[in-house]
This record gives sequence, structure tokens and C-alpha cells, in this order.
Amino acid sequence: MASTAALSWSSSSWFQSLGGRINSEVSKISEKGVAMAVVAQKKAKKTRKIILKDDIPELGKKGQLLDVKAGFYRNYLLPMGKAQIVTPVLLKEIRMEEERIEAEKKRVKEEAQQLATIFETVGAFKVKRKGGKGKQIFGTVTAQDLVDIIKAQLQRDVDKRIVSLPEIRETGEYIAELKLHPEVTARVRLNVYAN
Repeated sequence: MASTAALSWSSSSWFQSLGGRINSEVSKISEKGVAMAVVAQKKAKKTRKIILKDDIPELGKKGQLLDVKAGFYRNYLLPMGKAQIVTPVLLKEIRMEEERIEAEKKRVKEEAQQLATIFETVGAFKVKRKGGKGKQIFGTVTAQDLVDIIKAQLQRDVDKRIVSLPEIRETGEYIAELKLHPEVTARVRLNVYAN
């Protein structure tokens, strides 16, 4: 035990003597006019490039590529199964999936455009209603009526939710719009007459 105390005393005296020498060397350098630059290295930021498997509020949408801190990925995203590390193979799969989706969107749009030209070249659809005074008709012509007429004449199924009609309460010619695609709208004519 005594030897340890002696050792610690002697080491502290050694540091004191060394400290005095370091201070004198620093003062000599400053007297000569040489500047020393101390460069500290920054702590490396540890991030991971990931792809989200689910929508995460405050972070991103499903399929989005992000850089997140390694600890956040390791401690939250990975155990919850909400993200996956991006690899070259995964990037290639994502790219192929995006190309497939774009091709499908293009095909659906072309199909909608063909259907729009069919609807517009047919001419006017005729709607019969029981007549009242003058040009008045009993009831109104609804989207379901137009869908039934299209089904009967063209053998095409159309959802009534895509049909936009003005309020029809008298005989005459009207224009209805069919929203076949977000970018394609077909305009069809309706001839309403009383029987």
C-alpha cells in the first residue's frame, strides 16, 4: 500500500515538472512569432439511407428514400418494420416498379382517350320523358338515366359517379361530361324530348 502512495506522489511530481517545461516551451514559441493551429476533427455523422415501408407522420410517405440517423433506424424504424436499408438491388427493383406503374398509367390514359372519342362520335343520346306544360318534363334526367342509356346503346359500363349533368327539367339539348380519367373528360350530348 505504501509503495502505491509513493508511486502516485512521484507521478504527480513528474507531471508538475513536465507542466512547467510545457509552459516554458509554449512561451518560447509565442516569443518567436510562430502560430500553432490546433485542429479538432468533427464527430462523424452516422446516417443510413433508407426506404420507408409505411407512411410515418413527420418523416415521409411509403416508398420515399430518406437519410436518417443510424440510431433512429436501428432503435425505432427497424424493430417496428417501418423501413429498410437501401441497397443497389432494392434501388433497381424500385426503378423497375416505377417504370411498370408509369406504363400502366399511360395505358389507362390511352384507354380513356379512346373511350372519350367513342362517346363523342356517337352523336346525341335520346332521353324520353313524360311531358308537362310547354317544354316542361315530369321529373329530372339523372346520371343513372344516362348510364342506363350508354349501357343499352354502346354496351359499356360507366360508373354514375363520373357523370356530371346540368339540372335538366325541360326538353332540349344538353351537354353532359364524363370524367373518364383525371386528364380525360368526354363531352356527350343529350336530346331530351317529351313523348
